[in-house]
Amino acid sequence: MSKSTYIFAFIIVFLAGTVWSFGALTVRYMIDSHEYVFQYLFYRGFAIATILIVYLFFREGFSFYKNFLKIGFSSILGGIFLATAFTGFIFSITMTSAAVTLFMLAAMPFIAAIVGYFILGEILKKSTLIAMVIAFFGVCIMILNDSISGSSLGAFIGFISATGFALYTVTIRWKPETPKFTTAVLAGIFCSIFSFFVLGFSFDPFVNMPDINSYLSLLHGLIVATGLILYSIGAKYLPSAELALLSLMECVGGVIWVWLPIFGINEVPSLTVILGGSIITAAVIYYGFASSKTETN
Repeated sequence: MSKSTYIFAFIIVFLAGTVWSFGALTVRYMIDSHEYVFQYLFYRGFAIATILIVYLFFREGFSFYKNFLKIGFSSILGGIFLATAFTGFIFSITMTSAAVTLFMLAAMPFIAAIVGYFILGEILKKSTLIAMVIAFFGVCIMILNDSISGSSLGAFIGFISATGFALYTVTIRWKPETPKFTTAVLAGIFCSIFSFFVLGFSFDPFVNMPDINSYLSLLHGLIVATGLILYSIGAKYLPSAELALLSLMECVGGVIWVWLPIFGINEVPSLTVILGGSIITAAVIYYGFASSKTETN
């Protein structure tokens, strides 16, 4: 792999994390969000699967269905892990502050690195390891106070979401020949089926759901699907830990969007969150700079 290809993958995955960062803002606009979690998950999962199928159709034409004939164990497993991440994110962010949820997700690179090493034999580069240590230091600072002010259960579910996404990242690296978008489509379908199951296979719970929540869930599906397209493209070229490290921009961006007055949420982060977020951002910038200096073969 050439250096230009590596830099391209870096930019694409960085953009994926930035796109995903608007998800927290979308959830914050919901009315009585804690009462409509499964309805929201149903619509969002359906939107994700539909958008990705449409993308495959425009990219490959009517032969796009052949991707689904190649679904294997890794795809199903990855779909379950990603669906877990989808579900955990919504539950966590409706139970605690956006900062706590988002920065529990910052555990992704460490989980992905450990699992990637034991399952795929992926060895961390020195620059990646240094960036991860810096990012971990930033995470510790960020949750120093906010983990106390938020719900401990919400924080724990946020960690479960991070674990699910990290394991999904490993699965799409596990079998490179398996079409990656099919895994994401399965995740959306699994998420919708699970939500519908919890709702008793009935559409009655959807009747009283505010229209704005329905629109927001579909918008969130578009945000997630767009990020997944970018992330899956980058996954061809970057190891699991590096993929998860770059996706940390979701955490930093998400905290900023719910903080900025222009968006009307005004969820003001503490000084430790600002400091920790700056350190995480610095870690990602350092990683990008170090990677640009590395010529890979």
